[in-house]
Amino acid sequence: MSSRANPLFCHPGLDPGSPTQKSAHYIIIPRIRTYSVYILTNSHKTVFYTGVTSDLEGRIFQHKMGEGGVFTSKYNCYYLMYFEDYTNVRMAIAREKQLKRWLREWKLDLIRKENPEFKDLASNWYSEFSDLGDPGSSPG
Repeated sequence: MSSRANPLFCHPGLDPGSPTQKSAHYIIIPRIRTYSVYILTNSHKTVFYTGVTSDLEGRIFQHKMGEGGVFTSKYNCYYLMYFEDYTNVRMAIAREKQLKRWLREWKLDLIRKENPEFKDLASNWYSEFSDLGDPGSSPG
């Protein structure tokens, strides 16, 4: 059995089925994934975008660089106003769908509870890229 064929082994050459491998003990640590539901807005806070991702920092960076999608690029939604984390992808997707159906005022109330000043929660995540002219670096 090769280590590639079995996803439980992360180190080639440490295959317990290998005739050259001495007896070894393996601890398999399950990888816990986090799924984030997030709300972005533009500098005037007139448009909201709700999304879900398994890589919040990476996805927000894409949005800030104008690579997040047609809607967020068209309406300049670069500012992270709110997010929730889930370990179950189905729950995260269900929450995203629920928030997308919400009225604007409900979304504003949700954001106000956690982010009363409507600050970009990701404003300091990418300081090493500040010289790139990040469109989301100065919320209005």
